Amino acid sequence: MKRGDFIWGAAFAAVVCTLAVPATHNAIIGATRVHPYAMGFAKFTLLATLGELLGLRLRVGEWKRPVGLFWRAIVWGVLGASLVLIFQVFSTGVRSALAVGLLPAGNGMPQTLWVAFWISTVMNTTFAPTMMVGHRMTDAYIELTGGKIFSRRVSFSQIIGHIDWQSFFGFPVAKTLPFFWIPAHTITFLLPPEYRVLMAAFLSIALGAILAFAARTKPPAESASSAAIAEQSLQPAGR
Repeated sequence: MKRGDFIWGAAFAAVVCTLAVPATHNAIIGATRVHPYAMGFAKFTLLATLGELLGLRLRVGEWKRPVGLFWRAIVWGVLGASLVLIFQVFSTGVRSALAVGLLPAGNGMPQTLWVAFWISTVMNTTFAPTMMVGHRMTDAYIELTGGKIFSRRVSFSQIIGHIDWQSFFGFPVAKTLPFFWIPAHTITFLLPPEYRVLMAAFLSIALGAILAFAARTKPPAESASSAAIAEQSLQPAGR
């Protein structure tokens, strides 16, 4: 194991211990109820960034820092804050659609599970692809500016051309949405509202590992292409 493995493990363990200790757990849940957007931002800034770093570690075999790590973390935080609203909108909207018969009621299945499944399915087939495209574009912008987002100009066409859209839609969109996010968010929507964004943040860590595994199991030609693109967005963690 490398030093970075211990650092990452210690950071993750600290988060888990903070949530496991009743006093700090209750404080976090209380803050989530009072300041949902700020806490959503904080949870994703920390946990999703840990997931991104873990994914890179698994894919390239060593700890590397993405170009513009600070700005990537900020983007994760904004996404986390936005999910506070999005989760509520889809939860309420799908429940209303079920109540008036616009979605099948799922006879024979526990009602709470059925409702959670529909919320997850509708959200991940409508909002999620748009969010993923937007997130990939912000990453591309950060990569093209070298992390200096206020001092370098990048055109929209450059951002579009920088992204490997075939790989993006081939796995993150076409595979993770139906086979990971819909089942995972079904579980998420079975939880009380104050735990949902936290659960989504933890799921981002699992997704980082899944994407890394997928990148390492691609055919050689495709892996080489993906590795070349990925290398543009990485720099040694020691810099």
